[in-house]
Amino acid sequence: RAKNILCNIKIILAEDTRHSKILLNNIGAIPERLISFHDYNKERTTPYIISLLKENKDIALICDAGTPGIADEAFYIVREAINNNINVVPVPGPSSLLAALVCSGLPTDRFVFENFLPSKTSKRQSFFLSCKNEHRTVIFYESPFRIIKVLTEMKTIFGEISCVIARELTKVHEEFIRGTPATLLEHFKKNPPRGEMVVIFNTRVKPYNVLYN
Repeated sequence: RAKNILCNIKIILAEDTRHSKILLNNIGAIPERLISFHDYNKERTTPYIISLLKENKDIALICDAGTPGIADEAFYIVREAINNNINVVPVPGPSSLLAALVCSGLPTDRFVFENFLPSKTSKRQSFFLSCKNEHRTVIFYESPFRIIKVLTEMKTIFGEISCVIARELTKVHEEFIRGTPATLLEHFKKNPPRGEMVVIFNTRVKPYNVLYN
C-alpha cells in the first residue's frame, strides 16, 4: 500500500528530502514536488500544506525512520488537517517501539511509551521513581551517549528488574540485549554502546537469565 501511494502521488512531504530521494528512487517513485517538512519549519509550512489540501490535492507524508507521527512533528499537521475537516488516511509502516516490544518477551497487553526521557538528571530520576509501582511495560528511546548514565540510574532506583535493550533495529547490526539494569550496564562498560536504542522494562517480570538472544 505504501509503495502504491508513493508511486502514484504528486506531492510528498519529507523530513529530509535528500534522505527521502534515495528511498523514493529505489521504489521508482518520482513525485512532481518533494516538500521539506520537519520540526523547525512545521509552523511556517503547515498553512501552505493545508491550502493545497483544500484544493483537493493529495499529499503523502513520510519520515526518515519509522512511522510518521511517532515521536516526530507529523502530529502537528495531522491535527491541523483534522481541524480543517480534511481526511487523513493511515498507511501502516515500521515502528521501532513496536518492533522492540513484540520481540522483548515482556508483557504487551499494557504498555506506555515515553519517547526520549528528560535530559536533566533530576527530572529523569523523578520519572523513574514514578515508575516503581508501574504495572505496565515501559518503553523509551535512548542514545548511545547517555545509556550508561541511564542504566546506572535505573540500577540504583529499581534494582533487579527485567530490562531489554533493542539496538539498530532492522539494520545490519540489529541486537537484543536482555537482563537487568546492572547486567546491561556491565555489558556496555565492556562493549562501547553504538546505534539507536529502544529501552524496555517491566518492574513486575522476573529478569532474563540470558544476556543475548
